[in-house]
Amino acid sequence: MAPTNVGYSFKEAISHFFRNWTTSLGAVITIFLSLFIIGLFIMGSAVLNSVIGTVEDQVVINAFISDDADQADVQAFEAELKTWSNVKSVTYKDKDDAKAEYSSKMSGNADATMSALDGQNPLPASFRLKVNSLENLPETVKTLESLSGVESVESSNEVATTLVGIKTAIHVAGLTIVAILMVVSIIIIANTVRVTIFNRRREINIMKYVGATNAFIRFPFLVEGMVIGLISALIAFGLLWVGTHFLYQWVGQSASGWLQLAYQSLIPFVSIAPQMLLGFVAAGVLFGMVGSFISVGKYLKV
Repeated sequence: MAPTNVGYSFKEAISHFFRNWTTSLGAVITIFLSLFIIGLFIMGSAVLNSVIGTVEDQVVINAFISDDADQADVQAFEAELKTWSNVKSVTYKDKDDAKAEYSSKMSGNADATMSALDGQNPLPASFRLKVNSLENLPETVKTLESLSGVESVESSNEVATTLVGIKTAIHVAGLTIVAILMVVSIIIIANTVRVTIFNRRREINIMKYVGATNAFIRFPFLVEGMVIGLISALIAFGLLWVGTHFLYQWVGQSASGWLQLAYQSLIPFVSIAPQMLLGFVAAGVLFGMVGSFISVGKYLKV
């Protein structure tokens, strides 16, 4: 398409937008709300995932080693654990370390307990493991239990299952919400462009009679949908930025313990602003193009 035709298409798109400003405004508000809700959900999901990640770091596996294992066995076992793909870190705690940890937790009662055992240390050596993926925690525990030299294994399987369930629910809910809002936005834009086509049907027929090409007639309507999506995206991004700023201030000044935990997990909006803006603009323009394309193809018989 020639530059003059592109300029004409943009001029016509802006003219259509203001000529049917009530319908266009309704489309802008609808798409703005859709993108704003999507943005809120993205921010909320990021915070929840960050909080869950903090809790995940506290989930460990304790593999208690048999007293019969010598130092060579322990070193070989540790070397093997570090090769496992799901193991993030391995910390060895010998019997003396276990006794010291027990004493620090039990205060003066620990000395009395040890005296009753004639100075013997019944506490086993152990490996403390952190994993990369909680989804594979049960499999890792099962593998540990099957190894020779391992007396028992302790892990937070219930906590891991709960966290995995929450993350899965967040992911599914996010995809569902985005899909619903995307469909609603496309339908609204399609209806808006259809109204414009209906109001200009006589003018369009005249353009066809004088030899205007299909692309020349269609392009202004596609641009109109893109303009509606772009305006909606910029408004949604601006309000999300302002709203996030005040929300962060309120959470930071709150004395509530769980709010303070959430505040520590908050992602600075500035750090994701470029990606968020690009995503909003791309989504808004895409919604506008798809909605306009559907409407033009269905209602504009050219």
